[in-house]
Amino acid sequence: QVQFVESGGGLVQPGGSLRLSCTGTGFTTSDNSMNWYRQAPGKEREMVAAIARVGGETKYADSVKGRFTISKDNDKNTVYLQMNHLKPEDTAVYYCSAGWSGNMFSSWGQGTQVTVSS
Repeated sequence: QVQFVESGGGLVQPGGSLRLSCTGTGFTTSDNSMNWYRQAPGKEREMVAAIARVGGETKYADSVKGRFTISKDNDKNTVYLQMNHLKPEDTAVYYCSAGWSGNMFSSWGQGTQVTVSS
């Protein structure tokens, strides 16, 4: 059974930074492209970043391009999302999953709450 465990969220002021982490069981970051999604209140879940299984290719939603960086450490079976220059509109629950264009598994973790507010 696949289980994603996200951490690292919190309350941060506009312009601040956070680094999210995701690990889990039932999958390996070395065998999968990985991604991060977010869901703000009243909005649909959207992918914000993805990293390819090999080669390090990444892609980002336009809204986060230049501010967020996705990476993964296969030795630790962990995927990260470094978020800089945070804005109030980045406030959401952030989830990770496996896949380049979507969640290839049917399950989601609990997510981690990111709140950007002064």
